[in-house]
Amino acid sequence: MKLLRQRIERQVFRLNGLSLNEFDLSQPPGDPGLFGPDSVIWRVHGDFASMMCGGISALLLQMLHPSALAGVWDHSNFRQDMLGRLRRTSQFIAVTTFGNRADARTLIERVKRIHLRVSGVDAYGQQYAASDPHLLTWVHVAETSRFLASHLRYKNPQLSGTDQDRYYAEAALIAEALGAEGVPKSRAAVADYFHHMRGELRVDERTREVTRLLMNAPAPSWQAKPVMKVMLKAGVSLMPEWAQQQSGYHFSRLERLALDRQIQLIAAGLRWSIQRGAYHKAMKRMGRVR
Repeated sequence: MKLLRQRIERQVFRLNGLSLNEFDLSQPPGDPGLFGPDSVIWRVHGDFASMMCGGISALLLQMLHPSALAGVWDHSNFRQDMLGRLRRTSQFIAVTTFGNRADARTLIERVKRIHLRVSGVDAYGQQYAASDPHLLTWVHVAETSRFLASHLRYKNPQLSGTDQDRYYAEAALIAEALGAEGVPKSRAAVADYFHHMRGELRVDERTREVTRLLMNAPAPSWQAKPVMKVMLKAGVSLMPEWAQQQSGYHFSRLERLALDRQIQLIAAGLRWSIQRGAYHKAMKRMGRVR
């Protein structure tokens, strides 16, 4: 059983940003990073299975904004290296959430410098820049709202409303450090934000192409392929209902229940297998686990 556990964990790390081996989340001892072990963000971001589904959903939602999509379309090699992009995104989330304070700040500054090189004109003739506070806020809210939605569905549906609001307030620290402005910091503020942003969102040929590429992203191995397929479908189902409708998706109640059961089984297997994830490394740094 130990060999099976290690085998699954190795497969997971091929998708995980920790596989880049650039930052050590277990060092230095006692450094709480930006949030610390008693934060809600550590709990939400600490579960690989729900974060994976939420991350897929976040990408699909983010791409509904033509300017966010244009930045990826014009300045990224995602079409040739989808797994590489997923790893880099995973690395940013892991290090800014669980890394020590110096590493988190280093990575935030690196991403800010990259953003300064990303600009152009989107498919609708609007100028865009990745450093635009308005666009940064959209990307952040689309991401955190899907992480939380996945956590509530697949990890802890009993997370209190107060803690959900705390999660948004904590995560806003990263967005603001990147340059976002007017970041919503509660469930009510996020709902209001989405209401006002829906008029800017579009589904067009570019959106459909990126969605097709994501839904056909290569798995780290043939054994992982059926698991990836289910997680990708779960990512779609985690989008807000209005976004699913706009994108042409519909899940019946029975389809959603069947999908949720599949994810719960996959999540149980992943939680059993992953012994050295970001959350574990950070808790070890803080002396909370051996």
